[in-house]
Order: sequence, then C-alpha cells, then structure tokens
Amino acid sequence: MSKQAIFTEKAPAAIGPYNQAILHQNTLFVSGQIPIDPATGELIEGDRVKETRQCLENIKNILAEAGFRIDHIVKSSIFLTSMGDFATVNEVYGSFFEGCTAPARETVAVSALPKGANVEISVIAMR
Repeated sequence: MSKQAIFTEKAPAAIGPYNQAILHQNTLFVSGQIPIDPATGELIEGDRVKETRQCLENIKNILAEAGFRIDHIVKSSIFLTSMGDFATVNEVYGSFFEGCTAPARETVAVSALPKGANVEISVIAMR
C-alpha cells in the first residue's frame, strides 16, 4: 500500500505523531482540525462561528495542497465539547458546502478536545 503524507503551511502543523492528511490512491484522509490559526499558531476561542470557520479553512487549505476541492468531500466528522453549539456550528458548516452536495456526516459531543478546543472537524475526500 502506498500512501503520501500531505503538508501545507496554510494549516496548523500536527501536534502529535500524525500528518495533516494522508493521500492513498484517489482518497484523502484529513486529520481532525481544531481552530488554530496557522499564521500565529494560536487557538481561536470564545466565538463558535470563528472557531468553526477556522477549522473549515484549515481543511480547505489541506484539500487544496493535495489537489482536492470542497466538493470532493464524501464524509465528515464533527466533534463538539457542547451539543449546545450544534446549531451555530451547523450553520457555518452548511455555508461551507453552498453550491455543492454536502457529505455524509456525524456530529458527536465529547468531554474534551486537544488544546482545549471546542470544535474539531475531520474529513475524507475522493476524486
């Protein structure tokens, strides 16, 4: 099995022993993205709209680095530290897929996320 690690400076570097994404044949597996601004390395906090947008921008930049687009996403996973944020995150997430078919998805409440983040999103894309 051949696999290629994907890295872009337009998304935060991995904070552990993993890659931003792995490309295998025509499938891209993007690691969970938390709302870290890649320019500053700082976690965005206190505004679920900004936090969600940053997660999605990080994903968009990783996709682009691998030659993928938003409409290539077939599956996503959203992790929230509070299901009370579902409606806000859902609205921002939905705007990310305007003009294309939204992927299959689950949203799960978790007790904690890396670096104290409130939102984490991962995706699988195919071309």
